[in-house]
Amino acid sequence: MEEEADAAVSSRTERKALEKAKILQRESERKRFRLVGRVLKKPEAQRTEEETAVLLLHRETVEELCKRQVRRNVLKRKQEEVYDDADKLKSKVKQLAVAVEQAKHLVVYTGAGISTAASIPDYRGPNGVWTQLQKGRTISSSDLSKAEPTLTHMCIRMLHKETLVKHVVSQNCDGLHVRSGLPRHALSELHGNMFIEVCTSCSPVREYVRLFDVTERTSLHRHGTGRRCSLCGGELRDTIVHFGERGTLEQPLNWKGAADAAEMADVILCLGSSLKVLKKYACLWCVNKPASKRPKLYIVNLQWTPKDDLAVLKIHGKCDDVISLLMEELNVQIPVYDRAEDPVFSLATSLLQEEVQSHTREVIAALDGQEVCSPGPGERAAEATAVQGGWFGRGYRKGRKKKKKAA
Repeated sequence: MEEEADAAVSSRTERKALEKAKILQRESERKRFRLVGRVLKKPEAQRTEEETAVLLLHRETVEELCKRQVRRNVLKRKQEEVYDDADKLKSKVKQLAVAVEQAKHLVVYTGAGISTAASIPDYRGPNGVWTQLQKGRTISSSDLSKAEPTLTHMCIRMLHKETLVKHVVSQNCDGLHVRSGLPRHALSELHGNMFIEVCTSCSPVREYVRLFDVTERTSLHRHGTGRRCSLCGGELRDTIVHFGERGTLEQPLNWKGAADAAEMADVILCLGSSLKVLKKYACLWCVNKPASKRPKLYIVNLQWTPKDDLAVLKIHGKCDDVISLLMEELNVQIPVYDRAEDPVFSLATSLLQEEVQSHTREVIAALDGQEVCSPGPGERAAEATAVQGGWFGRGYRKGRKKKKKAA
């Protein structure tokens, strides 16, 4: 017994000694990196003989710090916004117009960049949501109900009407594609719609379109909105797919429509997306086909994207500027958003009297005399649409916390 006790004490002593040695080694490495880093910041002509000797002595540390600086510079360049000059922009848009006219099945992928003109922040731009959070800055919560479809949203709807665009795949949750008048069968909102809540207890899933942001109480893995289904009494949930989640709803995500469109596409036009998320969705890029038989890729974005090298054409410009030039080249009229024709009012289901105080978000106001779908309490169960089959940053922060804990 005494031998076992001595062995246990010896084992603990060795383990503690090993842990202490590791701590001291890490501290020594940190001091070395700080010392070499200070020397490297100085111009070569201003370094003393002693400092030059330090660099010679710690060559591996110097190489590692140089590699880190190169990586930082590359990342910085990728985050920079680049603009094509006016002549170059027009020349590129002419090439894009030819591709659009010749395309048999054009699919458009849209990101946050098409909504910045509506005062909705993007994610990875200089003032984007992710950029601000990575810098440790707070982001103000926005009520996006005040936003209206931009010129790009309206032009996409018109191009679909003219049968030049077959399908739209969007990462945006702002609901502006629907509000522009784009038919829902031609739209896949892969990350949900902030105006839609659903009852998953009903079969098929029952959908409720609202005139306000339904995500006030929801966040990562917490999707209950606090309201109840008028048919079965089940709790309603939002449709948002947060960073780190997998969307399973058939609508408004419409993954089948997106995958089918990508399979048939001969041209893909990406507007205002960094593609850092979309690139992970293999079904959108026809990776099962030989490279020569995949759709031709055209990208409109101010920053670098991971698909740039695969693109036939990369246009550095704001989406509204590029799309307006494109419409001019195609000789297609640019439509103007008219709130009187906004489909959200005809799609919306009014709240029950007891639900009026269930949210504090601003409601999209109808114009004077404009009709809003508002069935009575007894009619709502039959008329609620049956679907076959404050979200900025909140999910991101929780995801980072979980990763830190796991590490």
